[in-house]
Amino acid sequence: MELNNKSLFREKCFVNGLWADSQKGNTIEVNNPATMQIIGKVPNFSAEETKSVIDNADKAFQSWKNTTAKERSIILKKWSDLIIENVDDLAKIMTIEQGKPLAEAKGEILMGASYIEFYAEEAKRVYGDIIPDPRPGKRIVIIKQPVGVVGAITPWNFPNSMITRKCAAALAVGCTTVVKPASQTPFSALAVAELAKVAGFPDGVFNIITGSAKEIGMELTKNPKVKKISFTGSTEVGKILMEQSASTVKKISMELGGHAPFIVFEDADIDEAVAGALQSKFRNSGQTCICTNRIFAHKTVYDTFLEKFTKEVKKIKVGNGLEEGIVSGPLIDKSSLEKVIDHVKDAVNVGAKIAVGGDVHPLGGNFYQPTVLSNVSTKAKITFEETFGPVAPVYKFSNDDEVIRMANDTHMDLPLFYSGKRKNLESC
Repeated sequence: MELNNKSLFREKCFVNGLWADSQKGNTIEVNNPATMQIIGKVPNFSAEETKSVIDNADKAFQSWKNTTAKERSIILKKWSDLIIENVDDLAKIMTIEQGKPLAEAKGEILMGASYIEFYAEEAKRVYGDIIPDPRPGKRIVIIKQPVGVVGAITPWNFPNSMITRKCAAALAVGCTTVVKPASQTPFSALAVAELAKVAGFPDGVFNIITGSAKEIGMELTKNPKVKKISFTGSTEVGKILMEQSASTVKKISMELGGHAPFIVFEDADIDEAVAGALQSKFRNSGQTCICTNRIFAHKTVYDTFLEKFTKEVKKIKVGNGLEEGIVSGPLIDKSSLEKVIDHVKDAVNVGAKIAVGGDVHPLGGNFYQPTVLSNVSTKAKITFEETFGPVAPVYKFSNDDEVIRMANDTHMDLPLFYSGKRKNLESC
């Protein structure tokens, strides 16, 4: 990996201001999903080692919480500036370990830096409230204080922005953090830790540990010194973390699975609808929790939309994200590829037609063809399960009530995308 700033590629955890290996010497291999080659190895921290990191973060909290908002703001702004200065290297690390195209990776890095900049400014505006008391001559004063150590568990699909969004907010108000990044993409996390150290965070305030999600997650949720858990990932894992956090009644923030509908009404600008659906569905090869998973087109525009949409999907260039002009990279691993294959086969078995794609890409490995399915049955798995891949099922509807019912026919919370002149879609 050729980097301008070679210090950004780290194969050790960042603990209490130092780079550390696991005491037992255990490691986890990290693969490039585009080439299947090993990029490097990171420590496999145990629950006992995680406890030690939490202890250090709790100790650091005792002084970090007392720093002024201005001091915290200055360090955060410096961190943001350093990330922007190193955007090319950070994007390259992300593309190599995650697979998304380089331009898309750069966009994420800059988005992550913007989160930090935002909270650097908000650090100076953590105001309290004075509320009238029902009793005469009294006032109720509310002050806001940091909760303590925050455990952040982040996903592999956005390995920079999910860390910066969670941690910048916590650090800005005086909390310390222990971050467990996904094992598929730890190097992006360790790279921003290097820049956090340069920015001037005191030892123990910002920590990155890698290892078993089960062991580390259990310690983060059960340890009473951790006062808050922030998690982005699958609904199934979120339920487990919520249950484990209940033992110490932690504050929790969860961003879990999604199954977003995209609705094309009969009065929509079809070209705009196609452009919107392309961006929403195929960003990061469909591996985003808010990407379009089901496309509903009104019966009067269904054929036109399908034809234009399919034509544009055929133009998507698939390949290694480091190559020029690539729009869609690989899926993250073999299990993700197998899920996409299963969803497409199941949809076809219950009546769907393949408009384009529908198979593993000729490149092999973790690559799958950008796919459009028509005539999709509402009984297909893809209707109810999150695919997390470059597959767009297109459904036909007749009226507003029908499509609202179809869009809501899921157990997941939804972002809603629609194209047309409808002014009132609160029922979605």
